[in-house]
Amino acid sequence: MLGEGDSKTEPKAPGGRRTGGRGPERLGRRAGQRRRGEHDAAPRADFRGRRVPSARQAGAGPGRSARFSAPWRPTGAERPRRWPCGGGCSVGHCHPLVVQAAHEQNQVLNTNSRYLHDNIVDYAQRLSETLPEKLCVFYFLNSGSEANDLALRLARQYTGHWDVVVLDHAYHGHLSSLIDISPYKFRGLDGQKEWVHVAPLPDTYRGPYREDHPNPAVAYASEVKRVVSSVQEKGRKIAAFFAESLPSVGGQIIPPAGYFPEVAEHVRRAGGVFVADEIQVGFGRVGKHFWAFQLQGEDFVPDIVTMGKSIGNGHPVACVATTQAVARAFEATGVEYFNTFGGSPVSCAVGLAVLDVLEKEQLQAHAACVGSFLMELLGQQKAKHPIIGDIRGVGLFVGVDLIKDKATRTPATEEADYLVSRLKENYILLSTDGPGRNVLKFKPPMCFSLDNAQHVVAKLDAILTDMEEKMRSCETLRLQPEAALLSPPLEKMKHSTQIHYWDDGHDLQLTEEESH
Repeated sequence: MLGEGDSKTEPKAPGGRRTGGRGPERLGRRAGQRRRGEHDAAPRADFRGRRVPSARQAGAGPGRSARFSAPWRPTGAERPRRWPCGGGCSVGHCHPLVVQAAHEQNQVLNTNSRYLHDNIVDYAQRLSETLPEKLCVFYFLNSGSEANDLALRLARQYTGHWDVVVLDHAYHGHLSSLIDISPYKFRGLDGQKEWVHVAPLPDTYRGPYREDHPNPAVAYASEVKRVVSSVQEKGRKIAAFFAESLPSVGGQIIPPAGYFPEVAEHVRRAGGVFVADEIQVGFGRVGKHFWAFQLQGEDFVPDIVTMGKSIGNGHPVACVATTQAVARAFEATGVEYFNTFGGSPVSCAVGLAVLDVLEKEQLQAHAACVGSFLMELLGQQKAKHPIIGDIRGVGLFVGVDLIKDKATRTPATEEADYLVSRLKENYILLSTDGPGRNVLKFKPPMCFSLDNAQHVVAKLDAILTDMEEKMRSCETLRLQPEAALLSPPLEKMKHSTQIHYWDDGHDLQLTEEESH
């Protein structure tokens, strides 16, 4: 079923067949071109003579996020040696099958979703096969921010309530509605709105309930219950609880198993819905499951799931999946939902191609294998380098928490920034996250290999060793545990490994051997 509340007319698009009724459905001179002699009232800015960083700030919007101060211009020789360990290209940059799908559909037709076309129905069907049966209505959009904004509208219309509970340090998008529910952003802007309520991040390394707590899932869920009760005491009502299935901006956090089902019970009892933001972590990245919320148990099903980034491998496409009940409440407003290029033939062709690649190249199983190997290598580095306080992750979603002091776990912010800059010099692109900007985040394309993992960790080892010898800027860089004295640099080791992953009865084995 497609959640497409559209106009009453149903013209057929050229090159497309009629596929049923709309919303919701069951499964000469170019504009703006000047005439000769026309001019702007003021001369145009010319950015061509500037260096890229300053020109980007001036011409592409001051305040835009930028990780490095110099541009990345890989040459043909460098390209294979550059390892971006973050970003939204899930199946690999410029994957030929995804590029081909977009190109071929562009040559035939790309129009707005008011016209009927097979691709949107085919894509909704394919997505439904990856999700619990209850999540059977799909709205297509262009970005994760659009998806979360629509999820907020759906929640409010369905519940008749207004307030939202979010996790501390969360980020859900750049629209005004989403800045309001993103502590990561609103604390630096207009502050917290009265209808937004913040619960503690379920962080078992830095939060109030840590790795030694007997039941952190229940403890953190009880904090949400406390927030909900406080809201109700003020006469307010909860529309939704928003959470990334694995909080990323918060520092690559892995919520304790059982946390979401407990939270959902408290929220639903208060009349709200549970929104799982899968924009950064869905589509097989966690390895064990296709969706990260499934790590919380087979019986846990959110009311709304939002998707973006990986869904299109860099193409602007996003999706909201929800239940029949939520969709019907939204449709009952009588106000249509229309998104010009959300669900366009090209976007859906790209989405279908991404699903094809994930399946044909077994990238979900691959993420489990390589992620396990990466965690093992990083664990060895933790034993060797005291600045590494914690290694956490699942599949190809991994965080390395750098600390200045083992007792206080003070974030090693400056050291993390220095390390990331040094890695870039070695053609490895990483970035940092977390409240202290000290957590190295690994979210590489899912084609990231065993050899890639070993190469990246070897460079990490070499740079940390150099920092311990030369910088010594914090206590953890001055400590030299026995493991460091006994272990040679990883890049000088010869490593052969076999990793097995059992998936639906098939034993998948990856073996690689490489000398460095």
